[in-house]
Amino acid sequence: MASILQREEMDELLKWIGGRRKFRLLYKITRDGCSASTFHSKCDNKGMTLTVLYNNNDTVYGGFTSQNWTSAGGAYVSDPKAFLFQLKFNGKWSPKQFSIKPEKHVHAIHCNSGYGPTFGAGHDLFAFSGTLNASNGIFALNGSCNLGNTYDMKGTDFNSFANGNLQVKDLEVYQIDECDMNDPLDVPWRKTPEWTTRVMEELKEEIENYRPLEQLKFRQTKIMLIGQIGAGKSSFFNTVNSIFRGYVTSQACSGTADHSLTTQFRAYQVRNGPSGKPLNFRLCDSRGLEEGQGIETQEMCYLLDGHVPDKYVFNPSVPLTPDTPGFIKAPKLKDQIHCVAFVIDASTVDVMSEKILEKIRKLQTPMNQRGIPQVVLLTKIDKVCEPLQHDVGLTYFVPAIQEYVDRVAMMIGLPRSHVIPVKNYESERDLDTNVNILTLLAMQQILHFADDFLYNYLDDLDPELLDKMNTTD
Repeated sequence: MASILQREEMDELLKWIGGRRKFRLLYKITRDGCSASTFHSKCDNKGMTLTVLYNNNDTVYGGFTSQNWTSAGGAYVSDPKAFLFQLKFNGKWSPKQFSIKPEKHVHAIHCNSGYGPTFGAGHDLFAFSGTLNASNGIFALNGSCNLGNTYDMKGTDFNSFANGNLQVKDLEVYQIDECDMNDPLDVPWRKTPEWTTRVMEELKEEIENYRPLEQLKFRQTKIMLIGQIGAGKSSFFNTVNSIFRGYVTSQACSGTADHSLTTQFRAYQVRNGPSGKPLNFRLCDSRGLEEGQGIETQEMCYLLDGHVPDKYVFNPSVPLTPDTPGFIKAPKLKDQIHCVAFVIDASTVDVMSEKILEKIRKLQTPMNQRGIPQVVLLTKIDKVCEPLQHDVGLTYFVPAIQEYVDRVAMMIGLPRSHVIPVKNYESERDLDTNVNILTLLAMQQILHFADDFLYNYLDDLDPELLDKMNTTD
């Protein structure tokens, strides 16, 4: 049986407990039986634990101790870190922490071989004694709840804490462990669909069927990839392309070098493998970011506005101007960039120079002025997290990746939800379902953001002009 405690509830509890922790379900009365002896056999000497009660009014409450439960004959255990809590009341989110009274910490928990989890002298929360059976799915616990003896309840009484009864649908005890940053969590830190071949095919089909807004009368959304040399811009296109071709491709030039391997502006087509039909978006690649050279702010403005033709070759000694051959002087919406993806190598986050960060911030200015949404593709996550070298399906379960996402979001000045971890095909010869899902989830979010930009454009458009666009081929 799975645990009942939800991710948001764990997150709230972790704020009170502190630190990076992992929850491990030790005891569950609907699974193990409501028995004091079973509670002690499963929960004694396990270090810090969390007891959670779920009553039949959908109220969720309980207690935390940082000390061991034991089968002592009626001994109190001191714990200044212990607290009682409530997470929900009558099904509504109602998080409250009730700390132990400083002078009462010596009575934090009561250990007795005949008792279940018991908090406080008196007792503030005494779950049950002996052995109990459920009736119609409900356990009528035979303990007591004499609040306020040991814990500061801040005016909360038995009725507002536990609906005035100890009838519960379940009771769980979790061990709270120190969490290694590379040790996968029990629940993901970011929710995604369950990773299966069926989900991969559904995501692939959704992206194959993607169309820009019909009212705007153009065929392909344009996504701009921007990043340092070797971060994986071209490799990301190759990875997306591989998924829809059905085998690992290397159409875009990728690898490592002193200077950018990408010298042209390329608006790459992604094509369906069997038919060769292009999908309704393009991934645009350009020069990598470098401290002394690379793409500059004015060039970025021209790219964003659609002035730069496909296959234009950048020349560091000859800047792009309106007089450059092929310069598109009157670009249309279809020529413009509709979303920008910054590509950042996770393994270089700690050593990224301030000059590169400053360059990114300068490039963001014209994007923000134009209302162009931005995301970050956090690449090479397998280089910074050993478990992902074997299974990228763990990406959203590993705290280390969440830590990188949080740091990059602060560095770039974007919401954390805009930072998307990905793993490009580099050394692989065969496609991998989990790599595909990670990439397709990234593309799904990018296309949603591009549509947000187009919806804003549509909202700002003159109604008469929109009518004209919809009656003109």
